[in-house]
Amino acid sequence: MLRLWGRMSSINVRKVAWTLRELDLEHERFEAGGAFGVVDTPQYRQQNPNGLVPLLEDGEFTLWESNVIVRYLCAKHARGTLCPESLQARADAERWMDWQQTTFNPAGRDGFIQLIRTPAEKRDAQLLERSIAATERLLAMLDRHLEGHAYLCGERFTMADIPLGCEAHRWFNLPRPHGSWPQVERWYASLLARPATKTVLDQPLQ
Repeated sequence: MLRLWGRMSSINVRKVAWTLRELDLEHERFEAGGAFGVVDTPQYRQQNPNGLVPLLEDGEFTLWESNVIVRYLCAKHARGTLCPESLQARADAERWMDWQQTTFNPAGRDGFIQLIRTPAEKRDAQLLERSIAATERLLAMLDRHLEGHAYLCGERFTMADIPLGCEAHRWFNLPRPHGSWPQVERWYASLLARPATKTVLDQPLQ
């Protein structure tokens, strides 16, 4: 039985939860992180020395780092579909997954923290505006890429769409006006139509 540790308010836990649902894998999820604690216990730290979520247990094998967990599950259970078979196609998918983690997420993080996790009277307007500007530049780039592509890597949904789909869910649900990125919005709507996103991308931001 697969065991997933982490609270659903975490974007990184949502990536793994969505992947498990896409693959229709039987699993148990245990609340951890934030108000749930657990992550500072010696037992948890032994499995994940970072003290972060998510953590995946696959029998005796444990794995942390959300995008790596998504890659692992897709390579093990969906090679040739969610995990592309050819080296170049797989590298293309992994490129977008890394871009989510190293470029898009850092750009949008302050916007999320300021609007969702910071009381209005304590918000830093400059931080918020810088985050919005940085993210909107990236959304414009993504919109151009998606012209003529149904999904990030072409005409087929792959593991690349999961991390950025979670970012789109977070950004489009921030309580603020949004610009217009028709290709991103079309792509995101196609993700929301997937049954596996239920209980993942329909959750409120916390």
